[in-house]
Amino acid sequence: MLTRDQFLLPLAALRTDEAIVTTMSVVRPWGRLTRRPELDLASADSAMGHAADLALGIALAQPQRKVISLNGDGSMLMTLGTLATIVGSGAENLVLIVVNNGTYEITGNQPLAGAGTLDFAGLAGAAGFPKALSFRDPEAWADAVPSLLRERGPIFVDVTVEPGSEGPIFRTPSEESEYLRVSLFDSARVLQNALHG
Repeated sequence: MLTRDQFLLPLAALRTDEAIVTTMSVVRPWGRLTRRPELDLASADSAMGHAADLALGIALAQPQRKVISLNGDGSMLMTLGTLATIVGSGAENLVLIVVNNGTYEITGNQPLAGAGTLDFAGLAGAAGFPKALSFRDPEAWADAVPSLLRERGPIFVDVTVEPGSEGPIFRTPSEESEYLRVSLFDSARVLQNALHG
């Protein structure tokens, strides 16, 4: 099992111009690490479960750019049909990463149904993902990140991460993460301008 830093630091270190859509437990931690907040979109304060859908839309609109979704396990469980939609779309520039901490962290760490037994990578493989991987070891994850950023997708990744204590997301000027200091609408506009700029 990885700590939050063991999961996010290798990705942050190698990230260049990829668009990254975050949700739930990694929204603030990613915001602390990102060097490209204009290419980040936090989807944690609207309809739960649609970060992967947003990432797919960006990937289809920007086929020359790698797009990464840092999705929650609860969010993925709510929208399993997205797996088939991604495969059917033909998007080759999308990496869908499920941050598997077994809980609904930002609402109080309630246990996720099927936590510890649910095989997200197996579900993704059954939906047709050409590459569906699982990681529980920090070293193996760090070693895999460069190829995940380079290879053609769609790629599905399930990373088992320790539960944390991130609380609810509030978009206010006092939020520590830059991309949470503005509304979702304004954040989406910043991302749109960066993608077309």
